[in-house]
Amino acid sequence: MQFRCWAEIDLQALRENLAWLRHRVGPRARVITVVKADAYGHGLKDIARLLMQSGTDIFGVANLTEAEAVRSVGQGWPILMLGACLPEEIEAAVREDVMPTISSLAEARLFSRAARRLGRRVAVHVKVDTGMGRLGAQPGEAVDLVRRIQRLPGLEVRGLYTHYASAEDDAAFSAAQASRFHRVLQGLARAGLNVPLVHANNSGGILFEKETVYSAARPGLLVYGIVPPGQRPLPPGLGRLLHPALAWKCRVSLVRQLPRGATVSYGHTFRARCPLRVAVVTAGYGDGYPRAASGRAQVLIRGRRCPVLGRITMDQMVVDVSSVPGVQPGDEVVLVGRQGRQTISATDLANWAATIPWEVLTGISHRVRRVYLGGTAS
Repeated sequence: MQFRCWAEIDLQALRENLAWLRHRVGPRARVITVVKADAYGHGLKDIARLLMQSGTDIFGVANLTEAEAVRSVGQGWPILMLGACLPEEIEAAVREDVMPTISSLAEARLFSRAARRLGRRVAVHVKVDTGMGRLGAQPGEAVDLVRRIQRLPGLEVRGLYTHYASAEDDAAFSAAQASRFHRVLQGLARAGLNVPLVHANNSGGILFEKETVYSAARPGLLVYGIVPPGQRPLPPGLGRLLHPALAWKCRVSLVRQLPRGATVSYGHTFRARCPLRVAVVTAGYGDGYPRAASGRAQVLIRGRRCPVLGRITMDQMVVDVSSVPGVQPGDEVVLVGRQGRQTISATDLANWAATIPWEVLTGISHRVRRVYLGGTAS
C-alpha cells in the first residue's frame, strides 16, 4: 500500500544512537531516555518497545498518559514523570508506580498522603531550579527540602536533578547552573543525605557539560539522531556518529503548467515571473508541516531541491519542478531526510519556519503513518 504522507523510522539508527550515548556518558551512568511527545514524533509505543530491548534504564515522560503508554508495552520499567503532577493525578501516579518530580514540600505531602492511603512507597525525584525558572526548588532551599521529604511516611528520595537552559549556546550560563547544582550536592553530603540518582545533563549537557554527567543523564533529541542547534562548537566527528532516525515523505499528486503571471495559493503571495512547471504534493500543515515555512522551504523530488511556492495549505503545497525532468504523479517527495545525494534535515525545516527541530518533530500529526524499518520493534 502506498501512503500519501508518512514517516519512516530507522530502528537500527535508534539502536546505534543509544549505543553511542551510553559510550558518551560512561559505564557508571544510567540512561533516562526521554520519550515524551510521542517519542519526539517517532511513535511512543514502538520506540518504547525498541528501547526496552536496546537497554535503556529509565523512561522520561511528560505526563501520566505517556507513562501509561510505556506501561502498556512492558511492565516493571522505571518511569520518571518530568512534569509536575496535577492534584487529581497524584493517586494515579502512585498506583502506576510512576516516579514524580517534586519541587516543593506541599507536593511531597500530597504524595505522602496518597502513599499511605494506598499502602505504597513512592520513589520521588527532587528538582532544583538552577536557572531554567520552570520547575524546581531554589538551590538554597533544596537540601532542607530533601531532608524534610525523607522524613515523610511513604516517600523515598530516589533522585535529584536540574535542567540546563542553554547548554548548546551559553557556556557561561551553563557553568553558573553547574556551580549552583554542585553546591547543593555539597550541602547534601555535609548533611549526610544520600540520593542514589543525580542527573543534570539533557542532550545539550551530554555534548558540552561532560563533567556533570553524575550518575544518570537524560538524552532526548540525541536519541533520535539530531544535534541540538546552537553556538558552541560540536565535538569532532559527531555527524558521522549520530544518525537521524526519521525521514518524512509524501507524494506528487498532480503536475501542471503555470503561465507567466499566475498566482499560487491563499493570499496570492507568489506570482510566477515566467512560465513554470509545478507539482502539487500531498502534505500540509494538517500533517504538521509548518505553515511558517511558506515561501522559504524546499523539498526533494528525484534527488533535486524544489522550492515551495506560496502559502502551505492544510493538506497540500505547490513546489516548483521546472528544473527537474520527468516528475510524475506518484513520485516520492522527501520533506525531511535523504534522497540521492541531497539531504533536508529537521533543523533545515526548522530554520525555514523560524522554529526549532523539537517543534518540527513533535508537530508531525497522527494522520502521518509511521513506518518502521531496520528490524522490528516488537
